[in-house]
Amino acid sequence: MQASIAISADPSVQYLLRLGDTCLIHAQRLSEWCGHAPILEEDIALANIALDLLGQARGVLTRAGQLDGQSYDEDQLAFLRNERDYRHPTLVELPRGDFALTTVRNLIVSALLERLWGELQASEDPEIAAVAGKAVKEVRYHHVHAADWLERLGDGTAESRRRVAQALELLWPYTRELFSPDAVDDAAAASGLGPRWADLHGAWLRDMTVALDGAGLAVPADTPFLSTGRLGIHSEHMGYILAEMQHMQRSFPGGAW
Repeated sequence: MQASIAISADPSVQYLLRLGDTCLIHAQRLSEWCGHAPILEEDIALANIALDLLGQARGVLTRAGQLDGQSYDEDQLAFLRNERDYRHPTLVELPRGDFALTTVRNLIVSALLERLWGELQASEDPEIAAVAGKAVKEVRYHHVHAADWLERLGDGTAESRRRVAQALELLWPYTRELFSPDAVDDAAAASGLGPRWADLHGAWLRDMTVALDGAGLAVPADTPFLSTGRLGIHSEHMGYILAEMQHMQRSFPGGAW
């Protein structure tokens, strides 16, 4: 069994892990729709979105490995960390759910990533700026795609509207974590690596409000709940994701096809 790797506590590395892990785990959940989406076109669309996100995760994790100084590559960072060393928000690790939940989550995440990648184009790190230049074009499509589906479901049947409303109420409390400020964000902003996620909240909320209005839905009320995935404290669902993700790499260390 392949041993787990230890990750630097350097704020720049941690900041990049938050972004790379968000893309990585969100892609894992979206990929679960391959062969199971409600229509063939959407089956392919969600798979392609997942592939875009994996490409983004690969670019960011590669750079995180370089900054970590231990010569880890993107595969080692993706597959050989312990659960507590993943830094994505809890939102993206929640179970796949139905198509309505996937649509709402995809909208929440893509609206955030569009703003984040847009800002990262001006990063002082040229490697991250280059990744952002490509990624922002991809997530604009992801955002539009999710918003279009939200409108179709919100203005569709009574059942589809009930489901998206239910998904929104379930997922909204987890959005608070996305914009919770801390020292990692402060350090990234101070160094020019990237923006504080907290500073993106206003623009993200405006984007979400437009999409929800188009579907005839209202922004839910805020709650005091604060999830802690970005700190490495995950839900019970994370272990199952890692068991599936890491099986091959840990069972056959260094295996090549």
